[in-house]
Amino acid sequence: MKTLFVEETVNKVGEEVELYGWIDRKREHKNIVFIDLRDRSGVVQVVGGEDFKTLSPEDVVYIKGIVKKRPENLVNPKIKTGTIEVEGKIFKLISKAAPLPFDMGKHDLGLTLPILLDYRSLTLRHPKVRAIFKVQETVIDAFRRGLKNKGFVEFQSPVIIPETAEGGADVFVVDYFGRKAYLSQSPQFYKQIMVGVFEKVFTVNKTLRAEPSVTTRHLAEVTTLDVEMGFINSWTELMDMAEYIIKFIFEAVEKLNIEELRLYNASLPKVPKRIPRIKLREAQEIIYKRTGRDNRNAPDLQPEDEREITRWAIEKKGSELVFVTHYPAAKRPFYTMEDPEDPGYTLSFDLIGRGVEWMTGGQRINNLNELLEKAKKRGINIEKSELYLQAFRYGMPPEGGFSYGSERIVMGLLNLSNIREASLFPRDMERVDIRLTKLKSKIQNTKH
Repeated sequence: MKTLFVEETVNKVGEEVELYGWIDRKREHKNIVFIDLRDRSGVVQVVGGEDFKTLSPEDVVYIKGIVKKRPENLVNPKIKTGTIEVEGKIFKLISKAAPLPFDMGKHDLGLTLPILLDYRSLTLRHPKVRAIFKVQETVIDAFRRGLKNKGFVEFQSPVIIPETAEGGADVFVVDYFGRKAYLSQSPQFYKQIMVGVFEKVFTVNKTLRAEPSVTTRHLAEVTTLDVEMGFINSWTELMDMAEYIIKFIFEAVEKLNIEELRLYNASLPKVPKRIPRIKLREAQEIIYKRTGRDNRNAPDLQPEDEREITRWAIEKKGSELVFVTHYPAAKRPFYTMEDPEDPGYTLSFDLIGRGVEWMTGGQRINNLNELLEKAKKRGINIEKSELYLQAFRYGMPPEGGFSYGSERIVMGLLNLSNIREASLFPRDMERVDIRLTKLKSKIQNTKH
């Protein structure tokens, strides 16, 4: 089993080492071959003889050599192993790589998004692409740690469900042993059930939506970061918790992902001591006065509205994040509680981060009869979700929660242009690993 990683070679000067990894780059200079050997920890330069010329990028190799200090004028400050190199004595080819379809040695691959995804198994190895998912790992891990620090309990929510949490047509229907079931749009019902067990819960979950759209901010499958908490005194406590956890995530990224942020020339969002909070109608009025664009009767913010209210928040509040609250009841899920002081509008909120919605949440209805009445008005057969109803039949405290989209957070932190870049293996109308148009063409050609 491999016991030494390449970045540990800086502590092995004068010692013989055995290294395993991939050939990242190869450069030839007369009878000398310079190789950058890559593993999960980084890269180290290996200097070899003519026999090393047979190696190619992405070959998997074993190398034995002596670690030596580089001359002062040849130190590479850009990498952690830049003060040393390995004098390669012998190597063994473990796995030969096919000729690469493009140059993986560039700082920026410069590929179109379809090509980047068509060769996903290869492009994920590129330092800049790999960095995206180091940041995503930090985001998800910090979400977990931050909530556990507050006494929350993690649970795992099912993906196959008997009834949708939000209604509507954007759901995937599955044949479940001859019966109709659905792929979960949200772990909402199960979050609320678990409030009756642990009071404060969270789940990192796959959610699926059959949205017939191809935009830069939507996916059919996303990894959501969901929270639910009981015994709240006010719905504003939910925003307080959402603000705490996003700031906790920022602190973790700032501490653990310095190199990844540098690769993207990215900085963390500017956030004041308290993220500004504004009602939807107030936001729409501000947008109208600033732009002349009149969406004051719309039930939600349009993408350009989200960007404009962020510009306002930066200018007036010094914040790249802004909470927008009180969305119309007709456009929120049936279980969302209305504001008794503002009928027709809900105790709900979105968090807009750098011009894109990152999170949605709100207080839930905890009265069974009211819940049944709301579901009936929406045409949702809630009786199929008897387990959900049980949670209210046997006592549900005042509660609520929220859900972050992990891909949208990462997209915003690194200023990515398309959410597909922030998904390891994105699913949308056009792709399930491979482009569906390609698959359809291949099937048709096979038939003929």
